[in-house]
Amino acid sequence: MTDRAAGDLLKRKGLRSTAQRRAVLTAPEGHPHSTASDLETRLGADSSASSGLSRQGLYNALEDLTHAELVRCVEPAGSPARYELRVGDNHHHLVCRRCGDIQDVDCAVGEAPCLDPAENRGYAVDEAEITWWGLCPTCLAKT
Repeated sequence: MTDRAAGDLLKRKGLRSTAQRRAVLTAPEGHPHSTASDLETRLGADSSASSGLSRQGLYNALEDLTHAELVRCVEPAGSPARYELRVGDNHHHLVCRRCGDIQDVDCAVGEAPCLDPAENRGYAVDEAEITWWGLCPTCLAKT
């Protein structure tokens, strides 16, 4: 995604197009399921892209982008929050218990929620988050 495309996307979502937001929005490209630390390292490696972005600025931008549904925050148990650009398609995740690798899995149903609880207890359910846990092929080969 170009800097200009990121700026246009931010504006369409009602956010100011700042250099920091554009940098954070483009940082996960090609690196799905990045932690904030991963993004900080990636942005720090290119000082022109980071545009003076502080750690707090990074977290603020991630929060803004998440609320605007430009990035998705995934929080597997025992793992730091991870960020991805794949949003709005109701996909799920496979997580390796050993190495922590995360892979996207398309939803078999497609529409949210793809599962309904046995008892909704008065809630209006609009989403189900599914995470499958196991061993990835690499870790499985090592056992």
